[in-house]
Amino acid sequence: MKKILIISPHFPPSNLAAVHRSRLFAQHLPEFGWQPIVLTVHEDFYEEQLDRNLEQLLPKDLRIEKVKAMKVKGPRLIGDIGLRAFRQLYRRAKSLIQEEKIDFVYIPIPSFYAALLGRWLHVATGVKYGIDYIDPWVHPFPNRDKSLRHRLSESLASFLEPIAIRNASLITGVAEGYYKGVLERTPVLEATCVFGAMPYGGEREDHEKLKELDLKPYLFMKNGKRQMVYAGAMLPKAYEPLEAIFKSIQQNQEAFADVEFHFIGTGKTPDDPNGFNIKPYAEKYGLWQTIVFEYPKRIPYLDVLVHLDAADGVFILGSTEPHYTPSKVYQGVLAGKPVMAVLHKASTAAQVLKRTNAGLAYLLDPENVKALETDFVKLYQQYKIFAAEFTPAQVQQNEFDAYSAKAVTRQLAQLLNKAME
Repeated sequence: MKKILIISPHFPPSNLAAVHRSRLFAQHLPEFGWQPIVLTVHEDFYEEQLDRNLEQLLPKDLRIEKVKAMKVKGPRLIGDIGLRAFRQLYRRAKSLIQEEKIDFVYIPIPSFYAALLGRWLHVATGVKYGIDYIDPWVHPFPNRDKSLRHRLSESLASFLEPIAIRNASLITGVAEGYYKGVLERTPVLEATCVFGAMPYGGEREDHEKLKELDLKPYLFMKNGKRQMVYAGAMLPKAYEPLEAIFKSIQQNQEAFADVEFHFIGTGKTPDDPNGFNIKPYAEKYGLWQTIVFEYPKRIPYLDVLVHLDAADGVFILGSTEPHYTPSKVYQGVLAGKPVMAVLHKASTAAQVLKRTNAGLAYLLDPENVKALETDFVKLYQQYKIFAAEFTPAQVQQNEFDAYSAKAVTRQLAQLLNKAME
């Protein structure tokens, strides 16, 4: 087997969403000829709440190397884990490359600073490396004119990214749009680097694991209403359609008297229980704590699955950009719940929903978001009919084969082999 070193500063028991990218790659890569070693930071140096249940999802034979980091002290001048552990990660990675004869180094970002490790290690050892864009690095922040911090972050990203990617052999991303700008800013990479998009993969075994754990829902309880769950962060350009949806509910409250929308993990930061993003809009339209509920703080991954399992349906909200992938829909399908989605008309997720008969999707025209104010009530009425007749057996599971964690990892292995050539 070829050996791959995955440098992921956050890894279970970290509760950050990005850890599952590295976790699932590490789980399935051996099936495709790559033996992974994960290099991470010891959990004693994490700021976020730990989720020890996640460790039960890790392969028993997975080799995990952990390093120390600078501790966060007040005032919080350096918080980023990749920066706090940069020196330690570099030194341990270099020794592993030399001792274990590592064939490839793979770095999911964020932490964005960790991407620089690839360039440094390549210069020092000659090892090939790749960067996986879980989030875009160089991008404009909303309301950036009002924040000096955001302007500095943009400038720093524009300066550091070309340094990090200069000698990369592979650049991947959750969607093409996440790294498309890299190629536009550095066109020389087209001749020297392999590019590929791979969505988050769904893992059926994670849902099976719930049966072994005594986990119960605690954010909401059955009350006779249809309970719809939206789980995960809000996309930056999803607020315009969100407001149109809330206007539709306000104008047709009788039609929505039988439903509750629960937004989980949608806050401004992962650990702030008061960092509401949805609440201000719900209050504006008189829906707060009657039809719309928000739990801003990110809850453990398996707890999210428990709440999806307890829900009556899954609500998915895309944005005025088409980068919403079917893997998001796949979590709802794995939970066995009917999906109701509002997605960009060009989103591949919308097409997959239609082909699989897993739910209903409203095709959003980014030039006419206002139409949603009238159309959302119609969507919900159609969804109620669909949900009343829904059974998990009707879903065409084969359509989701490409979005399983195993299939996505197969894509990565093929890209790695191409990059090695």
